Amino acid sequence: MALSFMKKCLFFHVAIFILFPNSTHAADHRLANSKKHLALFVFGDSLFDVGNNNYINTTTTNQYNFWPYGETFFNHPTGRASDGRLIPDFIAEYAKLPLLRPYKQPGTNHQFSNGVNFASGGAGALAQTYQGLVIDLNTQLIYFKNVKKALEQQMGETEAKKILLTAVYLFSIGNNDYLYPFLTNSSFFQLNSPEDYVKMVIGNITDVIKEIYEAGGRKFAFVNLAPLDCVPFVRALNPAGECLQEFTALVKLHNTAISKVLKKLEMQLQGFKYSNFDLYNSIIERIENPSKYGSSLLSRSYCDMACIIVAPHCFEEGKSACCGSGPYRGVISCGGKRGVKEFELCSNPSEFVFFDAGHPTERLNKQLAQQMWSATTPSIVGPYNLEALFEQV
Repeated sequence: MALSFMKKCLFFHVAIFILFPNSTHAADHRLANSKKHLALFVFGDSLFDVGNNNYINTTTTNQYNFWPYGETFFNHPTGRASDGRLIPDFIAEYAKLPLLRPYKQPGTNHQFSNGVNFASGGAGALAQTYQGLVIDLNTQLIYFKNVKKALEQQMGETEAKKILLTAVYLFSIGNNDYLYPFLTNSSFFQLNSPEDYVKMVIGNITDVIKEIYEAGGRKFAFVNLAPLDCVPFVRALNPAGECLQEFTALVKLHNTAISKVLKKLEMQLQGFKYSNFDLYNSIIERIENPSKYGSSLLSRSYCDMACIIVAPHCFEEGKSACCGSGPYRGVISCGGKRGVKEFELCSNPSEFVFFDAGHPTERLNKQLAQQMWSATTPSIVGPYNLEALFEQV
């Protein structure tokens, strides 16, 4: 009887995967197949930093080069704010590119034809965000211009121009511009209305986009702000343990503004193409309904069946972090090198949406990258997904 049930259950599992191929399979195999050379240039903050902050004079607040960061994929810390890979790592894989190195990594004979990663943990669009401790967006732009010169020297102006023209420029920026004043009790918010402050942040981002466009870039990809209002360390600061509504309004204001700016630039700049991914709602959905999201398209009702041993694994926890201390493990103590020495570490990060008090697990990063790459729902990503954006001439 039990054996018969298990056979039926296994058949049901296989049948569903035949009818509904899982998103991992789809994203891993529907890769860009264009004959033209592909390149990816990454700008941003700790969501995208693959190790630049290892090589600058900063504090451990903005570094992730110690255990347990990197424990599940690399088996050692790399400077990534996760237990494993980040979104740009997966995007590079889907585009058949090697893992992009951090721009600040020492070494000689660096080739930039595949792209490079400029992102810096703690960075913002405004220079005053963690000033002197991070590589702010304008400095990342300066580094990009250095790379442009290096490409021209290595390959000649004509070939360099082709690479810059067909490359994708991927951004995660703005999160720290809103977190920094909040965490440091800065007067930025008191001196400026929310609308004016957002306008400053968006203005700096727009200027950088235009400079890259002038340098030859045409294809831009953005993730909007993460749910800063609901990450474990912000939730832990709220006595009610809920999302912080002050942040909710500010984040939504920014996300609406960046969407409008990208649409405007598409109309103003000839050949400008973009992808805008709704990072905020994609993560919120997993915070609120973690058990709906496994490694496939199957729902929790399937995960709950007696055949769980052959079912895909679903998230178990959306609000608390895998690594940290205090309520929701929201005290920024993961690794014990940021003032608070004691911390808790879960045994299986893949069960969690958040690895530490403010950053996703590798598993969530992969799910988000898959959506960015191949989702076709305009409310999630548009007007292009990244697969289509890479293929654009």
